[in-house]
Amino acid sequence: MNKNFDVIALGELLIDFTENGVSGQGNPIFEANPGGAPCNVLAMLNNLGKKTSFLGVVGKDQFGTSLRNTLNSLGIDTSHLYEDQEVHTTLAFVHTFEDGDRDFAFYRNPGADMMLSVDQIDEEYIKSARAFHFGTLSMTHEGVRRATAKAIDIAREAGLLISFDPNLRPPLWSSMELAKEQIAYGLSKCDLLKISEEELEFMTGTKDVKEGAHMLLSRYPNLKLMNVTMGKEGSTAFHEGREVFHAPFLQENTIETTGAGDTFGACALNYVLEHGIEGLTEDQLYEMLEFSNGASSLITTKKGALRVMPKKEEVLTFIAGK
Repeated sequence: MNKNFDVIALGELLIDFTENGVSGQGNPIFEANPGGAPCNVLAMLNNLGKKTSFLGVVGKDQFGTSLRNTLNSLGIDTSHLYEDQEVHTTLAFVHTFEDGDRDFAFYRNPGADMMLSVDQIDEEYIKSARAFHFGTLSMTHEGVRRATAKAIDIAREAGLLISFDPNLRPPLWSSMELAKEQIAYGLSKCDLLKISEEELEFMTGTKDVKEGAHMLLSRYPNLKLMNVTMGKEGSTAFHEGREVFHAPFLQENTIETTGAGDTFGACALNYVLEHGIEGLTEDQLYEMLEFSNGASSLITTKKGALRVMPKKEEVLTFIAGK
């Protein structure tokens, strides 16, 4: 059948309140940045020329309206962005530390992104994409978890490429056991995995990236390509017995790391959409990591993520300059 979209992503669309200076009275000023990992991924994919659509829920409030307008302005399809009449749009307050790392406080008890339900999962719509991307924020609560599972099942049955980023946010889980169980579920369903070294350690109990990676690869034979991001240490791809490492592009101008992992994940997904997920050579994996590392390094120099994803030319110029 004809594919309307390259990628559909399911999950959270929210407002990231990020610190932006101090008022005349000495109070911290927060800027309302549109955010949410799955949408960050789509925004970068759009910049790389892909057709994308978002599946999720916002509140019937000013933030929800502004998020829908943002996606529309970025060219992300919102035909399946639903509005909850009762529950407000999810908010996250991001506290940034000196080194650019961050801490999250979520206003989500409940938040609209958790209100996605099984009957909002449209089979024909899911089948109209080449790839389906998800994370675990849509797996923290029963209702949205069932909706996520239904979408994944439809996508797998229809032969879509399945992309997963655990994106572990401990404050959002009732227990870390449940988090582990749901990440394991995601790992068992995907072809393409983007996982951070902290998440890898959480799932395997080892700090050794290679050891942890091989544990997951033997446990989940469905994983065709696994990319482990190691922040300031770069990234490693594991694919069909090959292991390729790429050093990071360190930035003097880093202001915050929001969206860096999403940018990386989007670039890797884009590479797979263009080159397939089987039989990638070491050179190809290196090329994929180089572009992904470069793009995620660039995003750390900007506030927010969704609206400020780098363009392809910008990334290539940046890499060439290194």
